[in-house]
Amino acid sequence: AFSYKPAAGCRRWKTGLAGEATRSRRGSVFETVAAKDAVPQGTPEMTATPKSAGWSRVARVLAVAAVAVSLGACSSFDIFAKKDDTPPDEPADRLYNEGLYLLNQKKDARDAVKKFEEVDRQHPYSEWARKSLLMSAYAYYQAGEYDDCVNSAKRYITLHPGSADASYAQYLIASSYFEEIPDITRDQARTEKALGALEEVIRKYPTSEYASAAKQKIEVARDQLAGKEMEVGRYYLNKKDYTGAINRFKVVVTKYQTTRHVEEALMRLTESYMALGVV
Repeated sequence: AFSYKPAAGCRRWKTGLAGEATRSRRGSVFETVAAKDAVPQGTPEMTATPKSAGWSRVARVLAVAAVAVSLGACSSFDIFAKKDDTPPDEPADRLYNEGLYLLNQKKDARDAVKKFEEVDRQHPYSEWARKSLLMSAYAYYQAGEYDDCVNSAKRYITLHPGSADASYAQYLIASSYFEEIPDITRDQARTEKALGALEEVIRKYPTSEYASAAKQKIEVARDQLAGKEMEVGRYYLNKKDYTGAINRFKVVVTKYQTTRHVEEALMRLTESYMALGVV
């Protein structure tokens, strides 16, 4: 077989690619051999490599790519940026008057509440917002949503305790509890709340126009509580638990003596004492 060996002084050449290489010929076949195996380290011809030129090209490519990406990002922001579709705020007086119209003319308390609450949302620190908060409580009361009425009225009193309409807000709270007074066969916790809120109207706002109406409702609430005591007392009396019956009838006579149940309570007390042999 024929083999070719380069002369000792023959110059070996570089491929110019990422790795330095030499090329030798064996017959008609060319082979690529790694430069580190073919060229000794420190050869003068190997000291000037094309790496710096390659890095320059890479840097230019990266710079062009960065500019292209930044331009594309700017254009994408322009294309995909969300438009502000929020409608402009409506005038507070217009929203308030629309709420009054819905409440008084259309008798639509729930839609009226939405208008009043919109005033509070769009113009929270205006005088219209203060009025709308109170009207929201009243609209809830008209709609029979008493818990929401109480919450709105309490918020009004918290935010505007010195307002001239604070007495009305307190009266709305008491009236909401009053409207939910159950019959005497059920628990009277709501009646107790109504009584306390009504007494608060008289205590805090004794000269207001709502004090008189609060006094009338107080009498009704007290009568309801007395009726509950009478019902329990009669239950004990029928069970011949005379001590328990006497205790209930005494509450009516001493605590609710202005109610219509006092006469029956006195009679039942006499009956209970006679059953015990006291009288």
